[in-house]
Amino acid sequence: MPTKVRKAVFPVGGLGTRFLPATKAMPKEMLPVVDKPLIQYAVEEARDAGIEEFIFVTGRGKSIIEDHFDRSYELESVLQERQKDSLLQELHASVPKAGTIAYIRQQEPLGLGHAVWCAKRLVGDEPFAVILADDLILADTPCLAQMTAMREEKGGGNMLAVMEVPKEHTSRYGILSPGKETGNLIEINGLVEKPAPEAAPSNLAVIGRYILEPGIFGLLENQSRGAGNEIQLTDALSSLLGGDPFYGLKFDGTRYDCGDKIGFLEANIAFALNRDDMKGDMGDIVKKIANKL
Repeated sequence: MPTKVRKAVFPVGGLGTRFLPATKAMPKEMLPVVDKPLIQYAVEEARDAGIEEFIFVTGRGKSIIEDHFDRSYELESVLQERQKDSLLQELHASVPKAGTIAYIRQQEPLGLGHAVWCAKRLVGDEPFAVILADDLILADTPCLAQMTAMREEKGGGNMLAVMEVPKEHTSRYGILSPGKETGNLIEINGLVEKPAPEAAPSNLAVIGRYILEPGIFGLLENQSRGAGNEIQLTDALSSLLGGDPFYGLKFDGTRYDCGDKIGFLEANIAFALNRDDMKGDMGDIVKKIANKL
């Protein structure tokens, strides 16, 4: 049996410039999809996959995330007085248990690889997950749960969530050089960060879900900079190839790029339509707007 994945790292130190001015004073991870912030969806996905410890790599101006995952006794008292029991239960359920959350500061915005490296001492010498909150996935079985189940079946190793993207969009992603495919599992022979379409080895893109062995930290320690003059996680992952088993999983579900305005709006519509208490009204609204186009 492979070592259980117990810890998840949430890099939340980015500036969110694509959503200015909304993100001038509010972290992009706190932008709401329907009635929950993006980071809460990420934490719930991790919890549903069996994650026991939640590590946030933060930056300046991110204290609101810490407040969100803390108890708010004044609010709870008001809800209790007004007998808003369902809301009170929902608030309690949104806060992980005491002692399961840790925060560490990424002091410079040096890229995803650097953010993951910052969590090294909190992760220790065990496999861990990385979840990017602005990749929001609507799925019957949470994406990370699909990955942990497949990793257990394969006996361990590194695993990345992958999806097909239009060839002209390869320059936005880390792209796989795929090997043998077995169902929705793909052996990874190589990884290229944001290649031009004519140079891309495939149209299989890595999206924001990773299960990584702790050996990645030794490679990130070198602090070598890649695309965008940042410390790229993809570059370190490329150096891991040939060691521990390395797979890409074509997950079941739909991914919404909530780091993009159109993707964020699409996610709000999709998640509202997926809720029994909203899909009727939301469907009518969508039809009404479509009829005016």
